[in-house]
Amino acid sequence: MRTIPKEFVTCPIVYAVGNTYQIIVPVNCETVMWVQVGDRCFYDDSNGVFRSNCTTHRMTVPVALLEQEKHYTVCYRVIRERKPYFTDAGDVLCFASDFRPPTRQPLRIYQIADAHNRVETPIAAAKHFEKELDLLILNGDIPNHSGDISHFTAIHRIAAELTEGEIPVVFSRGNHDTRGVYAEDLADHTPTDAGRSYYTFRTGHVWGIVLDCGEDKDDNHPEHGHTVCCTDFRQRQTAFIREVIENRKAEYEADGVKNRLVVCHIPFTEKNDPPFEEDIYAEWTRLLREHIHPQLMLCGHIHECYVSEVGCERDYRGQPCPVVVASNPEPDGSFWGGGLTLLPNRCRVEFTHSNGETVFARELLF
Repeated sequence: MRTIPKEFVTCPIVYAVGNTYQIIVPVNCETVMWVQVGDRCFYDDSNGVFRSNCTTHRMTVPVALLEQEKHYTVCYRVIRERKPYFTDAGDVLCFASDFRPPTRQPLRIYQIADAHNRVETPIAAAKHFEKELDLLILNGDIPNHSGDISHFTAIHRIAAELTEGEIPVVFSRGNHDTRGVYAEDLADHTPTDAGRSYYTFRTGHVWGIVLDCGEDKDDNHPEHGHTVCCTDFRQRQTAFIREVIENRKAEYEADGVKNRLVVCHIPFTEKNDPPFEEDIYAEWTRLLREHIHPQLMLCGHIHECYVSEVGCERDYRGQPCPVVVASNPEPDGSFWGGGLTLLPNRCRVEFTHSNGETVFARELLF
C-alpha cells in the first residue's frame, strides 16, 4: 500500500456507476478537492461552490476518459478557515494514481458481503484469491449498521486496501445498511446514481445492474420501528429495470460488453422467509430472465457460500442465470468471500477463507 496524504483516511477509490467513475476520497480535515484526468478537471462542488464541510469527497469522471488515460490526479487544498471573504486556504497538493480497467482475459472479480464491520479478515480472504484482481464488488452489509457514522469507513478501508485506487469497485447497499440514525446519510458517503442506490454500471468489458431490495421484512415489521418505506422503493426499481430494457442498445447490448452481471445483496430469486413482496420479486426475475439475460447474479445476505443453478431447489422464481451467494462471516471473526474467474463463455467460482483455505465450487458455462 502506498503512503497516502495525512489528510486522507484512505487512498482514493474508483467506484463504477452508470457511464461514470466516481472517485471517492474520505478525509479527516476540511478540504476542497478536484481530480484531473488528462487535460480535464472534475470538481467536488455544489453548483459552482467547492464543498469543504464534508468528510467524503466525490468527483465524477466519464468512463471513456479514465479508461483512455489510465491515470488520474487528485488535487486538494486544506481549508484552514472558510470565511465569507478571503478564506484561508493552503497550497494545492496532489496525489496521483494509475488506473487499470477490467479488460483482461480471464477477468478476476472478488465479492465481499456481510462483513458487518470486519475489515482485516475480509481483506485477508480476498488476498487469498489466487490471482491479481480486476474488479472488486462490495455487496451490502459492509458496516454492521448505520447507527454510527464511523461504520461507513469500513467500506472505503476494504476497498482501498484491495484496489489501491487502481481498479474499479462496485458497491451495493445491504439491508443492515438501512438501520440506524445515519442510514439516510449513507448516499452522501457511497457511490450512487444521483442519490439512487440502484443503477447500471459499465467498466471495461463488464456491464452490470445493481438492485437494492432494501429491508428483508415488510415495512410494518416492528423491527423497523416505522422508519422504512421499501415497498414503494422496490416498485420504483421495477420501473427502472423496464427503462434499462428500453435503453438496451446503450446498456447491456452496447459494443464491447462481454459479461453481464446482476449485483444485489439479497438473493430475491429465492423464497423469502417469511414470504413478502412475491409479485415484485417475481417481476424483477421475469424481466431479467426474458430480456437482460445476465450470465451471473451475485448476492450475499444468507451468510453462506454456494452456487444456485437454474432449476435447483433454491430456484423459487425461475432465476435468469446461476446465482453465486458468497458471504460467510464466522462467529470467531474470520470470513469467507467469493472469487470469480470470468471468460466470455464460462466462469470458475471459488470461495476463499481468511485463513488461506480455498474451496472450488464449480465451473459454470454461460
